Amino acid sequence: MAAAWQDVVRDAVAVREAAAVAVDAALLAGVLMRTGEQPNASDVVNYAPFTLLPSAVPRALFEQAYAVQQDFNLLVDAVSQNKEFLEQTLASTIKVDDFTARLFRIYTQVLEEGLAQTVVLGINRSDYMFDCGLDGTAALRQIEINTIAASFGGLTSRTTDVHRLVLKVLGKSEEASQLLPNNPAKGLALGIAKAWELYGSQRAVVMFLVEEVQRNIFDQRCVENELWNRNIRVVRKRFQDVFEQGSLDASRRLYMDGQEVAVVYYREGYMPQIYNEQNWEARLLLERSRAVKCPDIATQLAGTKKVQQELSRPGTLEKLLPGHPEAIARIRATFAGLYSLDEGEEGDRIAATAIADPDRFVLKPQREGGGNNLYGEELREVLEKIKDSPERTSYILMDKIKPQPALNYLLRAHSPLQASKCISELGIFGVYVRQGQELVLNQAPGHLLRTKAIEHADGGVAAGVAVLDTPYLV
Repeated sequence: MAAAWQDVVRDAVAVREAAAVAVDAALLAGVLMRTGEQPNASDVVNYAPFTLLPSAVPRALFEQAYAVQQDFNLLVDAVSQNKEFLEQTLASTIKVDDFTARLFRIYTQVLEEGLAQTVVLGINRSDYMFDCGLDGTAALRQIEINTIAASFGGLTSRTTDVHRLVLKVLGKSEEASQLLPNNPAKGLALGIAKAWELYGSQRAVVMFLVEEVQRNIFDQRCVENELWNRNIRVVRKRFQDVFEQGSLDASRRLYMDGQEVAVVYYREGYMPQIYNEQNWEARLLLERSRAVKCPDIATQLAGTKKVQQELSRPGTLEKLLPGHPEAIARIRATFAGLYSLDEGEEGDRIAATAIADPDRFVLKPQREGGGNNLYGEELREVLEKIKDSPERTSYILMDKIKPQPALNYLLRAHSPLQASKCISELGIFGVYVRQGQELVLNQAPGHLLRTKAIEHADGGVAAGVAVLDTPYLV
């Protein structure tokens, strides 16, 4: 934590008073989630978990993360358009990972049929940690890039005001004034609105494709309300609704219950367990349609861990982004060590290294949503079991990032107020819109800081591990 907070972090009375103010401010500002007991009802809600104090973030690394986001937007878009690269990169994975294989089958089927969609909308979030070197200097290291259902752009838009008030209550008005404004929800809505406009039908709606269990509805409503403010109609539907009500006309326009759909914004669809045969059929129907999918299936595949690992190989970025040497240098500067577990000598060697020294690495499957990665003894056990099996190719290995912990208080409903040693993860939102081959929008509209106690290896806010935070630049 920044030296600015050292005087208050151990003052129990001041902390207790500030926490009471903070919780009320969060409820007042709409930093809300539905409860675990009633995840589909807004009759009883509670505040989304957040830190009492904003966390110190090195200004130079924060600015570096923003500076590279438009480059990552370009890269994701380039990968999604490169069939040969996706085929080669995912060839080993789709043999052993059924979920990626099903996505890939839809991808090839839609390509063979010919894409009806002419406008592409990408909303992603590139996540980083601050790796502390032996000499104490910190470096920005990318953890992953989320190309589907990148969440908390809404709630984080409202968290800064809460932290600003807390700092004032603690006598830190000067520091409160230094917290940066942040409204990713507005930028995400701008991208959706641009795609809707380019689709070219005033009557058409934007469809949020949502989960069966919708605890995080207020985060989505922040984006949704920005669209209503622009007089763009929004409907919320599940995969089951698409299966039962969805249809395509002769020119592959998508209709839901008789309403034409211009944009499908996925807040669901990244977890294998939600797909039954009906949901796979619904996904295929959406992909075949002319509606702008965010993401389309090629962009979802571009966000897989296997693609992330392949991008770190020497020469790969040069092939995907020819003529962009500065962008390539900025992107490469954020990479952590990434290693393939494909069958062969290279994979054998790295598997053996990780089994011998598991604390150096993280084992990552091709999954989104938090809580999937393996560390330490668990990593060793899994690798021992699969080291001689093709199944290992469904994972990648990454160097473990070692951030510097700091003291903070994590405010959670029904939890005691106590100081925890914490580490933070910074996400930068990216939004781009392409019509044909012309990029008409490319922005980094905001950021998300999430913080967790050091005893938790993996997991985000929705997974119940991390909490919302605000960066205090130092």
